[in-house]
Amino acid sequence: MGRRGIDPSRVLIWTLGAVVAALVLSWAYAAWWPKGEPPRLGAEGRLIRVQVLNGSREGGLGARVAHALRDGGFQVVEVGNADRSDYASSLVVARRDDLSAARAVARYLGGPPIVRETWTSDVAEVTVVIGSDRSRLRLE
Repeated sequence: MGRRGIDPSRVLIWTLGAVVAALVLSWAYAAWWPKGEPPRLGAEGRLIRVQVLNGSREGGLGARVAHALRDGGFQVVEVGNADRSDYASSLVVARRDDLSAARAVARYLGGPPIVRETWTSDVAEVTVVIGSDRSRLRLE
């Protein structure tokens, strides 16, 4: 009994079938897989710019909140330390008369209180000050 060799045309057909299956799966993944949050737009149709200030004693917390906000579609323009490190509660500061941007940030973070303190700088529409109650913030 002789052994039959591998038929090259069958190998080609199986290879092409595997490539087509991989392309179909890739297309399905790209079409239906959940995408990240869309960019958050403010009243003027621009991205909501957020300044994040760590007002707690926990190092690196500002970067974690900034990362969460970026994942949520906000444009984080500055991360730093607050003027003091003993803020008892986190808060969202509205830097414009229109509170819609501050409300969007507060809603995304789980509802910290909003304080209105307008300024004329173009740095950010919203400032997030992180206090010692940081566990109340939604960071996922």
